[in-house]
Amino acid sequence: MTRRYFGTDGIRGKANRWPITPEVALKVGMATGLAFSRGEHRHRAVIGKDTRLSGYMIETALVAGFTAAGMDVFQTGPVPTPAVAMLTQSLRADVGVMISASHNPYDDNGIKIFGPDGFKLSDELEAEIEAMLDADLSARLAPPHLLGRNTRIDSAIDRYVEFVKRTAPRDMRLGGLRVVLDCANGAAYKVAPTALWELGAEVVSIGVKPDGFNINDHCGSTDPNALCERVREVRADIGIALDGDADRVIICDERGHLVDGDQLLAVIAGSLLADGALKGGGVVATVMSNLGLERHLNDLGLSLVRTRVGDRYVVERMRADGYNVGGEQSGHIVLADHSTTGDGLMAAVQVLAVVARTGKLVSEVCHRFDPVPQILKNVRIRGGHPLEDAGVKAVIDDATGRLGRSGRLVIRPSGTEPLIRVMGEADDATLLAAVVDEIVEAVGRAA
Repeated sequence: MTRRYFGTDGIRGKANRWPITPEVALKVGMATGLAFSRGEHRHRAVIGKDTRLSGYMIETALVAGFTAAGMDVFQTGPVPTPAVAMLTQSLRADVGVMISASHNPYDDNGIKIFGPDGFKLSDELEAEIEAMLDADLSARLAPPHLLGRNTRIDSAIDRYVEFVKRTAPRDMRLGGLRVVLDCANGAAYKVAPTALWELGAEVVSIGVKPDGFNINDHCGSTDPNALCERVREVRADIGIALDGDADRVIICDERGHLVDGDQLLAVIAGSLLADGALKGGGVVATVMSNLGLERHLNDLGLSLVRTRVGDRYVVERMRADGYNVGGEQSGHIVLADHSTTGDGLMAAVQVLAVVARTGKLVSEVCHRFDPVPQILKNVRIRGGHPLEDAGVKAVIDDATGRLGRSGRLVIRPSGTEPLIRVMGEADDATLLAAVVDEIVEAVGRAA
C-alpha cells in the first residue's frame, strides 16, 4: 500500500505545512490513542519533543487527540528520542511519541511513535493508524466522563540520566578525561552534559543554548566543524556530537579528526567480543555501512548483516536473530541489552569506557579499519520516479558492471526528504568518482 503520511521514520515534513499541521497531529493523537487502547485499564501516552519552535504546536495538538481518545498524557518536555522509548516502558504507558525531525533544520518537524515495549511501530501498525487518519473518528472517541488528563513529568531528565549511567561498566572512571560535547542545541542539551559530568568527565559543552531556531544549525553530528575546532582549542581528549534528538552520535579524536558510526560499531562490538558479551555472532548494519567494516568483522570471525536504511529495520533484524549490537554509519547505534532504539549518548558512554579502560588515545581506540573509498551524493527531485527512467537504469547497469566485485552501489529515494541518494564504494577511488558522477547527472536530468 502506498503511504500518504508515514515515511521511514514516522511522519515528517515542513512545520505548519501538510502533514506537519495541528489538524494532522490531532488526528494522529486520536488514531494512535484508539489503536493502543486495549484492555480495561486506564491508558497512558508519553509525549516528548526536541527544541524546535513548532514543537509547542504539535505537542498541544497531540495532547488534545490522545485525551479525546481517552488516554492520559505524560509530557516530558525536551528529552532525547531514546528517553521517550525508555519512559514508555518505565511508566507502563501504552504508547510513546517523540516530536522531532532529528537532524533536519528547525523548520521541519516530525512525529515518531513507539509501542508499549519501547520499539518503533511495525509497518503493519503504521498502516493501521494511517488508515484512520482520513476517517471520521468522532463516533469512537471517549465519552465526557472518560476523557484523558494531562500531566507534566518533572523527573524525566533525572530518570534518563540515571538510565544512561547504569549502562556504563561499574568500574568506569572518566576522571582526567576532557570531553567536548556538542548537543546540537537539541533535545539532549540538559541530559547529556549532566550524565557525562556525573560519570566523572570534565565536560566542555557547546550547542546547549536552544532558542527554537538554532537546532542543528552549524552544530551537532551533521555539522561537526565547531566540535572539531573546540577539541583542538581546549586540547580535549575526545569530542562527542549528538544530533537534534540525540539518537545518533559522531565522535572526533584528540586531533579533531572525525570518527563515523561504522568505526564506533567496530569499537563497541570488539569490546563486547573481548568480554564474551557479543550476541548473534556479528553486527547488524544497513546497506550504507562501509565495506571496510564488513572486512574487519570478517577478520574477527564475525558477520555483518545488512538491512534497509533506517534504524528500525536494523532493530527488527536484531530482534529476529538475537543480535545485541547494530546501527548505521550516520551514528545511530543500537545496544539491545540496554535500549530499544538508537541512543547517541549511550553509545558515546560505551566508547568512553573503552578509552578509559585501555588508557589509549581516542585516535588509536577508534581506528579499527581503513574505510574503502565511499562517496554519497544527493540529488533533489521535484517529483516523479527518476529511478524508473530507462536512461537512468542504463547508466546504473553500466556503472555496476564497471565496478564489478571490487565495489558496490546503493541508489535509493530518501524516506524523509525529496532526494535521491547515490552511494558508491570501491577500492579504485578514481573509477568510483566517475561512475557516481555519471549516475548523479543521469538522475538529475530525469528528476
